[in-house]
Amino acid sequence: MSLKKTNTTLAAAIILFVLYLGLSFVLTPEAVTPGVGLPSWPAGDGGGFLVMKGIRELSMGLVLGVLLVTGHRRALGWVLLAEAVAPFGDMINVLAHHGSPAAAFGIHGLTAALIAATGLLTLRETGRTHRAPTAAPAARPA
Repeated sequence: MSLKKTNTTLAAAIILFVLYLGLSFVLTPEAVTPGVGLPSWPAGDGGGFLVMKGIRELSMGLVLGVLLVTGHRRALGWVLLAEAVAPFGDMINVLAHHGSPAAAFGIHGLTAALIAATGLLTLRETGRTHRAPTAAPAARPA
């Protein structure tokens, strides 16, 4: 399988997962929240923050999807790298709030690593085609 096909498959899988996760947080936050590693359900009106997390995930998935569908592969690589910050931040948040280290590293940390690796692979793929070949200087007549 070529690097481009591998990257496309990884990016598509990430996009579908992020969109699924976003919809889950918007539609059924109480069902999804126990799996993210935080020790307790938000108190009072804190559930609204989970819907905000869902909207964040949806927008991230849509941006990635648009870049993939429109063929802006170099931009896709950079945006994947930038969006890897979100699950990394989730990992730090879970750890800071005395949540499950297994969930912090196993869910959020691995997700951040996978997204960043896909971004780097996409940049590597596009880096080869992005650079114009340089011609050797012509020999000067003597």
